[in-house]
Amino acid sequence: MNAHFVADVGGTNIRLATIHDGKLVDIQKMLCASFDNISDAIQQYFDAFDDRTYVAGCIAIACPTNDDQVSMTNHSWSFSKKALKDTLKLDNLFVINDFSAVAHSLPVLTNEQLVQVGQGHKQDSANVVVFGPGTGLGVEHMTWRQGVWETLDGEGGHVDFSPVDETDMVIWRFLNKKFGRASAEEVMSGRGLVNIYQALCEQACHTASFSDPAQITAAALDGSCALSVSTLNQFCRIMGSFAGNLALNAATHGGVYIGGGIASRFVSFLQQSDFRARFEAKGVMAKYVKDIPTYIITEPDHGLLGANAYLQQNIARNG
Repeated sequence: MNAHFVADVGGTNIRLATIHDGKLVDIQKMLCASFDNISDAIQQYFDAFDDRTYVAGCIAIACPTNDDQVSMTNHSWSFSKKALKDTLKLDNLFVINDFSAVAHSLPVLTNEQLVQVGQGHKQDSANVVVFGPGTGLGVEHMTWRQGVWETLDGEGGHVDFSPVDETDMVIWRFLNKKFGRASAEEVMSGRGLVNIYQALCEQACHTASFSDPAQITAAALDGSCALSVSTLNQFCRIMGSFAGNLALNAATHGGVYIGGGIASRFVSFLQQSDFRARFEAKGVMAKYVKDIPTYIITEPDHGLLGANAYLQQNIARNG
């Protein structure tokens, strides 16, 4: 039986799945460090299902994928797309950036895989954008063009951090002193949480008690540390302003989505925060963004779903 596969590759884990009737089945997660190269990891997955012949696949991977040679920035794997396709004996192999896959998941996510924050109604086939605070900050816009979804690649996570209120200014000064520049990624990421916390501690002449973003988040959610609560509140405000800027940049009437590994850990806190107020605080353009919806992605397999959406779209497109 011929089959298709998808893979979502990060610095620590590789997740693989088979596509059956358009759905993900037989999802497996393996440690990248357990394999010398990516082909061995994928081949082990293939060997577990000897009743199938894998003929096509899509790999979403956390690094640039424009050239034939793909080299991970946070792991030792490096490979040629063409050589990997030949080694795995595939008719079709697509290799895309992991955030391109996240973007392609957006049109196929259901209401059960999303949590809406605030008001707004999405328009079908309108531009969408996703950003994801995690280890870093990924950003991807996507547009509907000639009957297919196309991603608009960029490095939106590295734009300048734009302060909006006085607390933002405290954080900006702290970052500018520390790094010589304040970028969006240095506030909207795991280390960004730590940077905000340290800036607020410095302002309050308080010795920092935490150095790990998980500790800060936990102390904020249980209310045991006032500075941690302030940190998470400001984190949500900054995300709201950033999300509103993304909406304005590309008329994202299809919605603004938050992925990554951080925001889904405090959904209720985010919903009750000033995120949406800051999203809509765009002066003369407030009415413009008011109807644009914002969502948190709660589906853990959205990278695999997006890789599948990309695979099916391109196989159909290429005949």
